[in-house]
Amino acid sequence: MMLQVMPQKLKLTNDRLLKALSCQNTGRPPVWLMRQAGRYMPEYRALRAKYSFLDMCHQPELVVEITQLPLTVFGMDAAILFSDILVIPEALGLGLRFEDQVGPILERPLKTPADIAALPVLDVSDSLSYVAQSIRLLKERLEVPLLGFAGAPFTIASYMIEGGSSPALKKTKQWMLRDPVSFHRLLEKIADDTIAYLNLQIDAGVDAVQLFDSWAHVLGHVQFREFSLAYLKRIVEGLKPRNVPVILFCRGASVFAKQLAEAAPAGISLDWNTDITQMRLTIPQSIALQGNIDPDLLYAPKEVIQKELDRLITGMKGDKGFILNLGHGIHPDTPVDAVKYLIDAVKRYGD
Repeated sequence: MMLQVMPQKLKLTNDRLLKALSCQNTGRPPVWLMRQAGRYMPEYRALRAKYSFLDMCHQPELVVEITQLPLTVFGMDAAILFSDILVIPEALGLGLRFEDQVGPILERPLKTPADIAALPVLDVSDSLSYVAQSIRLLKERLEVPLLGFAGAPFTIASYMIEGGSSPALKKTKQWMLRDPVSFHRLLEKIADDTIAYLNLQIDAGVDAVQLFDSWAHVLGHVQFREFSLAYLKRIVEGLKPRNVPVILFCRGASVFAKQLAEAAPAGISLDWNTDITQMRLTIPQSIALQGNIDPDLLYAPKEVIQKELDRLITGMKGDKGFILNLGHGIHPDTPVDAVKYLIDAVKRYGD
């Protein structure tokens, strides 16, 4: 019987992000950007002209190439796996496709509680094996931490019900309010599948994970606690035995940050609608704070970018758990030069 030879992982030469996530970073803040491998990069657009978005997510060699693109060009302090939050609904058979200028479409959205009951038992090791393979290949090449990620249950449920992006989430909120019992059943199913999926990523070698609750901002305070936070807590708790840092991101984090802290994540990613220095006064020092630059700042002149960086980094000076990032993903038409200037400017703050 032949023994399986595991791929050789490179030793991290830059663990600044992991130090910050354990609130032990004593140098400049680490910097990475949400959606850092994306359409603003000409190298990405060249690949996108040859492959569909799902092909790019499904083929490990392409995932490796795309994930590394921004590291090669800009030199961020961390990589984030190139993938999509909707791979779980796709694996559940809801028919995922992407249309230009439209976004994701699920061809078989959920319409009744019976549809929830009919969802298959998900074997992530089989249906999402390409993700694990991509991670293993990346860990042979990366010298910075690799972030895995998944969509949070409320956000994934909204796509599964709406059939795509829908800013008002009318169908989702009506179902949630009219039939909370079946809605909770769906959230429980997604949460359990997400724990299994993140465990698969951890087994493959990711150094930290981020949960994206991109639509949580549509919820009121009471509904947020019941239908979003409860399941974020469930996932964080489910991953605790793995001792891998978990970052929580949701739009509206400036409103919900104190509640997110109750889940005891390693970090909370903040939007730009709050003063992060003031937020630090209310969030325990044991929880890292990530953010919180407005992505639109990258359209500004370089001196304006520098002024905002000076304000932010000076305000957070000495904070051992500060991670510099945007408050949301990079816009597709963001100037490449602005991204390069931002990353280089952060590095000029020294070690």
